[in-house]
Amino acid sequence: MPKVVSRSAVSSSTDAQPTASAAAALRVYYCICGEFILVIEKSLAELPKRQTDGATIIRSQDSGVVKAVVFKLNASPVEPVLIERSGGHERQYRFSCPRCNLLVAYQSFPPPVKSAPHLYILKGALTPVQGQVPKDAFDFDDDAIMSNV
Repeated sequence: MPKVVSRSAVSSSTDAQPTASAAAALRVYYCICGEFILVIEKSLAELPKRQTDGATIIRSQDSGVVKAVVFKLNASPVEPVLIERSGGHERQYRFSCPRCNLLVAYQSFPPPVKSAPHLYILKGALTPVQGQVPKDAFDFDDDAIMSNV
């Protein structure tokens, strides 16, 4: 039997300019248990934060001026809760990690995801590096914890 030899060459250049597709790369975020949870077109650090609880705000529906953010959430809906806020009450339709059931997000309208104008990612729930606990996972206010229990 003759030997089969295959060869390939890899070419790359450090001088090449980034392409449009490289600049528009999707970001992947994981639960602290390692489960894939979110794919999104922007970094969560670039998105605005909610003043009441520090959650990251993802616009899930277009408004007259602002376009919706493109994302896919891999989470399971759980029972809604009613949260008491200083200005009244807020109903949260929550989503949890399908593997460990950690709460990762909520919205103000019943599921499915994107049925509300915004989706809120809980502070410290997701990490960009699989298997690594995010820096802000344990940065929270004791009063905020008690109002969410």
